[in-house]
Amino acid sequence: MPALKKTALTVTAAALLPALTAVPASADTKEDKQPKPPAIMSTVGGKALGRPGTQVNLAPGVPVLPKEVTGRSWIVADAESGDVLAAHNAHWRLPPASTLKMLFADTLLPKLDKAKTHLVTQQDLAKVGEGSSLVGIKEKQTYTVHDLWLGVFLRSGNDAVHVLSGMNGGIERTVKDMNDRADELQALDTHVVSPDGYDAEGQVSSAYDLTLIARSGMQKKDFREYCSTPRAQFPGELKPGDKKRATFEIQNTNRLLTGDLGVLPYKGIAGVKNGSTTHAGATFTGVAERNGKVLLVTVMNPSAKEGHAVYKEAARLLDWGFAAAGKVRPVGELVPPKSARTGTSAQQQIETGTGEAATKAPVTASQTGGGGAGTALAVAGGALMLLAGAVFLVNRRWPLPELVRRRRQPEDSAL
Repeated sequence: MPALKKTALTVTAAALLPALTAVPASADTKEDKQPKPPAIMSTVGGKALGRPGTQVNLAPGVPVLPKEVTGRSWIVADAESGDVLAAHNAHWRLPPASTLKMLFADTLLPKLDKAKTHLVTQQDLAKVGEGSSLVGIKEKQTYTVHDLWLGVFLRSGNDAVHVLSGMNGGIERTVKDMNDRADELQALDTHVVSPDGYDAEGQVSSAYDLTLIARSGMQKKDFREYCSTPRAQFPGELKPGDKKRATFEIQNTNRLLTGDLGVLPYKGIAGVKNGSTTHAGATFTGVAERNGKVLLVTVMNPSAKEGHAVYKEAARLLDWGFAAAGKVRPVGELVPPKSARTGTSAQQQIETGTGEAATKAPVTASQTGGGGAGTALAVAGGALMLLAGAVFLVNRRWPLPELVRRRRQPEDSAL
């Protein structure tokens, strides 16, 4: 890759493109043993995104991609403009694991009042997959929708997903709603079988689609609040004779947000979702902001043996994206939803969950605790500053409202 540092690479250079862009970001010979991406993939977002291998326009002044990136599929995109800065097998349809919960939330958040309560039944939890990640929901206990979303976003609780699905009319209805929503977003690589991302035959998504879905989710105030919450108190079991229901702390499993197990919090991180299953491997979509620039990164199934590689590779790609932003020519774009092409009104966008009204005042996240020491954007006093911009009527681009801004704790001021 160093030899390419000053090479002008464009998606129109037909003679050079196949050779230069097909080289993966990591030249590990072990990749020969890895599954190969399809020779022909979707071209949603641009023709270059349908090609196998790494797609990037290297030119003088553009930093080279990090070598230590082994994900089968990944993407770096500008969250606000929709520009795809670089990608690797962007449309390879792979198992998504719990990153699929982003689509679940984007679909159901507008439908369920977060103050509504629900008494959990045996039927609600009957089909939770063996070995699922759980937040600890108990039968015959009452939870608010808000509690359940904390369980989904922080602990990736499949039990919480199933309870919310039941409140939405059942698993079958929820799966249909999610597939319809994916179609509306033009996330056409995505097929939902199980709403929680549990391994299921035929359940797939792609780095491109997960990034598209995350971008849609981040339009919603509640989505931004939940995915950026590092820790919260969750209701325990209320037993006969108890005067008060106990709570226990749950921590977000997004290591770039909380920092843990050898992974440092990423400066500027504001969400989104991680996942891991036997068939999917590790998957992660993250959003981060620095100096007014907001980037989205998705990494799927890295082959590296380093601990928590999916987070470390995502961090490297974010670093590259911030260094390359404004210098690198995009290789594609994140497309708008289908309804955006028809000039859907702002009010219709709000009602359907594709837009959001301006929020001028800070919104406090209930039950939210502070981040760990050294977290660059840790929550101060439990408050999340959610400053939404104006509602956008979408044409070709789909800008985000201003994303999560958090007050730094004193120990973070030097970061």
